[in-house]
Amino acid sequence: MPATTHERRKQLKHRYRKCPIDCPIYLDTEIASLSDFFAVFSWTLDPNNLFWFRGHPCVEYRLAPSALRYDELDKRDKALGLVAEMRRFLEMKLARPPGDNDHLAWMQVAQHYGLPTRLLDWTQNAAVALFFACCKDETADGLVVILNPIELNQGVDARSPRIFNPQRDAQIIDPYFKLDGRIRANGKRTIAINPTWNTERIAMQQGAFTLHGARHFELDRKQASSLLYVPIFKEHKQSLLNELHRVGIGEMFIFPEPEHVCAHLRRMAKL
Repeated sequence: MPATTHERRKQLKHRYRKCPIDCPIYLDTEIASLSDFFAVFSWTLDPNNLFWFRGHPCVEYRLAPSALRYDELDKRDKALGLVAEMRRFLEMKLARPPGDNDHLAWMQVAQHYGLPTRLLDWTQNAAVALFFACCKDETADGLVVILNPIELNQGVDARSPRIFNPQRDAQIIDPYFKLDGRIRANGKRTIAINPTWNTERIAMQQGAFTLHGARHFELDRKQASSLLYVPIFKEHKQSLLNELHRVGIGEMFIFPEPEHVCAHLRRMAKL
């Protein structure tokens, strides 16, 4: 006897019992195709508001930036200090290094090359987020997180809701670069910011960032009531990737570096 809708929802929710993200889960539709995925937005998102998206290939990933995922304070402090170390080595290697006082750009360089920072990557393109949710960990369930970035920033400047800009809003953003790895009850809130060090990769992925402060390391529904995640079940990942490739979303198209182009061609040739 087939499961009822209520029983099926309970089964699906059970699969996400280990998800550490504190926000609602969307269970009205099982995402088996791109049409299923995009239909979610017409049902749940206000077309007059802006939303960002983030894909997790594994349900157990936390919604926190890499430098602040360590449990020990000394490791968080050590991770945050690596940006300054990186600058000493890369300043002469980069064709166009950021300016000495452009701390956000240097943090983006670190993020780009894999160093832990207090930045968390997002995209304005839901299909790109879906790709990241499907492209790894084929044996694990994934998810796509949805966030209204302007709503998030209202907690910092309610008079002028906006995504913070590195030039216009330097007085808001700059104090974050002096923070250590401590949690403080009255510390800086997590904010949504536009990138300042624009690269081809950021442009192709339509990238944006949340910059995480000291009050909370992980985003949750208390900071942004818009926060929602859409389950992406492991059994649908490959078919979703195939559909994404047909509409131009794949490794070769969102990672412009030559090694990713070659990896994509090798995968397409099944070699």
